Amino acid sequence: MGVSGFIKGFNLLHRTKPRIRLHPYGYIQRRDFSDTKILNSNDSLLPVLIVGAGPVGLVLSVLLTKFGIKCTVLEKNKGFSKHPQAHFINNRTMEVFRKLDGLAEEIQRSQPPVDLWRKFIYCTSLTGSILGSVDHMHPQDFEKIVSPISVAHFSQYKLTRLLVKLLENLGFGIHTLEGPDSLDHEPLRGGEILMGYECVSIDTTDECVTATVSFSKEGKLLTRKIQSKILIGADGAGSMVRKLVGIDLKGEKDLQKLVSVHFWSKDLGRYLLNERPGMLFFIFNTEVIGVLVAHDLTQGEFVLQIPFYPPQQNLEDFSPEICKKLILKLVGQELSDIDVIDIKPWVMHAEVADRFVCGNNQIMLCGDAAHRFPPAGGFGMNTGIQDAHNLAWKIASLLNGVAPTSILATYETERKPIAVFNTALSVQNFRAAMAVPATLGLDPTVANSVHQVINKGFGYILPSGMQKAILDGIFSIGRSQLSEFILNENNPLGSSRLAKLRHIFEEGKSLQLQFPAEDLGFRYLEGALVPDGDDVVPAPELPTGRRRDYVPCADPGSRLPHMNVKVLSNFPSEETISTLDLVSENKVEFLLIIAPMEESYNLAQAAFKVAEEYKVSTKVCILWPADTVTRVQPGSKAKLAPWKNYIDVIEVKRSLDSSSWWSTCQMTEQGAILVRPDEHIAWRSKSRAVGDLYSKMKIVFSTVLGFESMNS
Repeated sequence: MGVSGFIKGFNLLHRTKPRIRLHPYGYIQRRDFSDTKILNSNDSLLPVLIVGAGPVGLVLSVLLTKFGIKCTVLEKNKGFSKHPQAHFINNRTMEVFRKLDGLAEEIQRSQPPVDLWRKFIYCTSLTGSILGSVDHMHPQDFEKIVSPISVAHFSQYKLTRLLVKLLENLGFGIHTLEGPDSLDHEPLRGGEILMGYECVSIDTTDECVTATVSFSKEGKLLTRKIQSKILIGADGAGSMVRKLVGIDLKGEKDLQKLVSVHFWSKDLGRYLLNERPGMLFFIFNTEVIGVLVAHDLTQGEFVLQIPFYPPQQNLEDFSPEICKKLILKLVGQELSDIDVIDIKPWVMHAEVADRFVCGNNQIMLCGDAAHRFPPAGGFGMNTGIQDAHNLAWKIASLLNGVAPTSILATYETERKPIAVFNTALSVQNFRAAMAVPATLGLDPTVANSVHQVINKGFGYILPSGMQKAILDGIFSIGRSQLSEFILNENNPLGSSRLAKLRHIFEEGKSLQLQFPAEDLGFRYLEGALVPDGDDVVPAPELPTGRRRDYVPCADPGSRLPHMNVKVLSNFPSEETISTLDLVSENKVEFLLIIAPMEESYNLAQAAFKVAEEYKVSTKVCILWPADTVTRVQPGSKAKLAPWKNYIDVIEVKRSLDSSSWWSTCQMTEQGAILVRPDEHIAWRSKSRAVGDLYSKMKIVFSTVLGFESMNS
């Protein structure tokens, strides 16, 4: 399926009206009631139960807690994973982390220096010939022009460790079944992480979601029921929550099977650190092919990814001793300190769930439970964390009585198209990665076709040992294309292949790491927002698979552009912050940005009145042009009285020719921008505020919060 078809197919699914059905796995819906009911009547219930203690579930629990919503996290494993897994944290996720009590700063302090991971290196062995390298960090990536923070390289298990510490600082306790603090029969009040509990059935009623969870204690398999107002499935690619509620995945299955080998070698780390530092090493030689992920060269932590072809190959073919030999073949020299920690198979998929929300907006899927991507481009964990960021303020708005249940439906409306796009982009990036071995005479599609023939064709009738011998023999012949006899400039075939390879690298057609336009520029077209009146919803843009620069704008649904501003005050020292920092990190609060104009002050007055009626916190930011004022302006206080929740700031330009704030937003100073608690733009006015401003702002808030949909 082509990329265009991939996206169109998902868009058709997206337009399908969600429906609830019985499912044999154990999901039962016991009622039919209005989507507008607010689930805040029973204070004895646990507000939110999060299934899955990976980064997505933990980030969601942090966000909810900071918004004052109590939650409990369940994890089926008895301990947190120590496998590095995801490791690239993109710009938008780092922006989210800036609001989590110093998490972004801690990651920046703890990650390896950027010069040790900015490159992808293609070679015949780690000590052999370099076929090419690609530097994925551009000068503008460090200049903080479009974002107040840069990307990061930080292993998932280390991130999990920091998130758990953050939650402990917020009052959470970790409860294990073996420990004295086990809560196997205690009521849950929020602030717990329960290890060793697996969700086995889900039942919904008018009042709550009831999850039956199983756990093993003292050799006995026990169960208990946990009731909550909302249940979140953040339990990974094999999500039990998704299966229990009967939500299917659509897309491409089994793109590739691999074995992941987690190992340590300080000797290898020191060598690469001094000779050829990089993040990914693509190694092609006559004995073995693999991709080495350098999680930390200083510490010597690595993960090796090797193609896996079951059933002819099985895990016994990748014992620790065999893996050590494979590592040495990829390195090209002896190492005495290889310590293999973990070996596990995994399958690469490109799929998105039919629905992200079900059970009358009481059950939601987040992260890998909702979408499974190829790792190319690092979109998996990043998209999941941004799912949580989108969802947290909506859950808080509902449970605080500010919005109806329909606001949770906008989670799917907004996030599913992003997941579909990122899936297609990941697949395209994965295909780009495959272009390199194909150019070297090792087309992965041929290898997969040969494997299919052996599995389903004539080879299936042969004994398993013979099947394995045939497969190994064919792959050995294929790898012979990588011999020095062929792959050199004096061999016409080798010279041609090397020239094509250089062209791929120079044109940016190989695997890419950063996608700024997609990372910072994704936009919600429908949902908890008010489109421009003249806005024609564009057709979904197709991913290019290549790096494109982000162009700031203030279209509804877009992320608020970043610009440094100085907070005006009557004190000598004035703080310089990002416009993103104007959005509160500790409460659900909307932000209205205006210029210091009479009509805009009137609009702010109307917004304050409407927000008070809807019981939703709103702050006004008066953004002054650069070099126009030096202290807090008494005029704002007078014009906004009696309302006090406002802030005066002034632009901080990088240079004399830098764009002004309103130019950056592609607007004029006569306009206004209403920003949601997740830093996405809910509404804007591109022209002077005139007419019945109270009625205008009432329509805006009712639409964004979901009351307008109740009346339509």
